[in-house]
Amino acid sequence: MDYIQKGTKAFNKANWALFLAGFITFANLYVSQPLLPTFAEEFHVSPAVASLSLSVTTFALSISMIIVGSLSEAWGRKSLMTISIFAASILTLALAFSPNFETILVLRVIQGVVFAGLPAIAMAYLGEEMDPRSLGVAMGLYISGNSVGGLSGRVIIGTLTDLYNWQVGMIVLGMLSLIISVLFVWMLPNSRHFSPRPLQIKALTTSLIQHVKDPSMLCLFGISFVLMGSFVTLYNYIGFKLMAPPYSLSATIVGWIFVIYLVGTFSSAWFGSLADKYGRQKMLLLSIAIMFAGALMTLSGLLSLKIIGITVFTFGFFAAHSIASGWVSRRATHDKAQASSLYLFFYYFGSSVGGTAGGIFWMHDGWGGVIAMITVFLVVACLLSFLLKGIIAKQSMVTRP
Repeated sequence: MDYIQKGTKAFNKANWALFLAGFITFANLYVSQPLLPTFAEEFHVSPAVASLSLSVTTFALSISMIIVGSLSEAWGRKSLMTISIFAASILTLALAFSPNFETILVLRVIQGVVFAGLPAIAMAYLGEEMDPRSLGVAMGLYISGNSVGGLSGRVIIGTLTDLYNWQVGMIVLGMLSLIISVLFVWMLPNSRHFSPRPLQIKALTTSLIQHVKDPSMLCLFGISFVLMGSFVTLYNYIGFKLMAPPYSLSATIVGWIFVIYLVGTFSSAWFGSLADKYGRQKMLLLSIAIMFAGALMTLSGLLSLKIIGITVFTFGFFAAHSIASGWVSRRATHDKAQASSLYLFFYYFGSSVGGTAGGIFWMHDGWGGVIAMITVFLVVACLLSFLLKGIIAKQSMVTRP
């Protein structure tokens, strides 16, 4: 049973399927982000409370992925991913008929639970089915689907909210997601290197603890927390900044600003390949430095420099995420779905914590406070990266004959 190699028909089908699945997952996951100013105004809540429409979803997602990642070791990869994307699509349609903000939050919590069926399992699928020499590129292509989906969901919602209302945007996105879900089922090859096993809670718990006890994995988990916390914080509150004077941009224009996500499609695939060639730690540090430079640029009062800064920041984030997530798949020696789900637990927990905490900084210190918080997070990411390098070097010396 050969592994899937770059350039083959199976490689193209698998990557297109997971690209599309990542597309609709992240289009639906972040659908509320450009609506935060709209929710704050329509439902008379503060920016921090409005941000809960995203934070409760990512929090539920982070918890659920640990469970679903373990279940997939027994129940299989493709079946759980299929259930996930169909259920998420239907819930987006249901959001369009929410009578109040409380109902939105309840549906978003449920949506966070069902979202868990794709991200961790998709990473595990790639780790199991792809030839190791093609894994960096494959992981980068999958994450690029995430970035395109995140972009598209925001653009669709932002534009349709201005033209009609946010409810129409939810209906359009939900229907599109259902169509893509059907394509996913048709295109994704069945697993060839996965062997289901009986669900044994004790064994899975022991395996989970083993992952957490590995200091190199803990560093990667910490990096995922602060990187995603930084990223979501910037995008949660840039809309409030740009829709207020002196910029006074419309929801449509702010939604189209998310087209910047396209640079993530490029950087995730490119830096995934560079990491395979030049080393993960070097490329990870470079990516973090790029994020920091972009964050500082957004402090400028010039709208053009703010947009350039957001672009640079986004480029660096997707590059760093591609490297770190691929690194987890390589470091995990067993239960790769569990390892991936732990990485994504910290990733989305960082989204929840950073996304809401950023609202406190925004309300007290404005955009400067938001960037100050992001700066602290990125410094922590650098420190963890250096610590990770030392741990891996020490572990190599211990295992060397």
